[in-house]
Amino acid sequence: MASSRPVLLLTGFGPFPRVPVNATSLLVPRIAEAADKAFAGVSVVCEIIPTEWRAGLARVEGLYAEHRPPVAIHFGVSERAAGFAVEARARNCCAASPDAADCLPDGDCIAPGAPEFLPSTLPVALIVERLRRRGIPAQLSRDAGNYLCNALMYRTLDLARTKDWPARNGFVHLPTSLVNPRHPGRGPLRLSPLSWRQVVDGGLEIIAASLGRQQTQISPSPSALAGA
Repeated sequence: MASSRPVLLLTGFGPFPRVPVNATSLLVPRIAEAADKAFAGVSVVCEIIPTEWRAGLARVEGLYAEHRPPVAIHFGVSERAAGFAVEARARNCCAASPDAADCLPDGDCIAPGAPEFLPSTLPVALIVERLRRRGIPAQLSRDAGNYLCNALMYRTLDLARTKDWPARNGFVHLPTSLVNPRHPGRGPLRLSPLSWRQVVDGGLEIIAASLGRQQTQISPSPSALAGA
């Protein structure tokens, strides 16, 4: 029987060229596990999206159609992220870069005729403030790139806009260095600006801010912190 509780949708990405292990595929499920215990009254749905122009965007569209989530937070990785990079906007563009299936996008924009930029509907400034208040490195970013992270962010914002779904949704980049590709289960590389514990704690803080709740004091479970 389907839950009558509103859905909190959390997504990460799978591997893609030059990133054989995507940190979000390991860490977003841990955030989801902790969130399921920390936030009463919501149903947490977690999905790892294939990093593919067609299959990935089709999958996230299907999730929005199925769940119509009031809050959706999407995560990806970036070599430029020096902590949590909270994206303020998405751009209606995509680079001719191959995806995990070695395919290219169908064109150079995501939604022909749509606005060049769409703003995140998450409380991005508040999220950064609350993360920093907890001593967790965080920055507001105005450039989500031109790969699948930006494409997913733009597509979901455009869906919420055109379908008139009252969703709060947006995108957060994490450092690529959170995973050592040779030993993916052992935690981050030494140069990583974040620990796995900080990622789970920060993820809960992002969710709390997005749900309009006070700073969470819930400690993640040991399994959520494995590899921290």
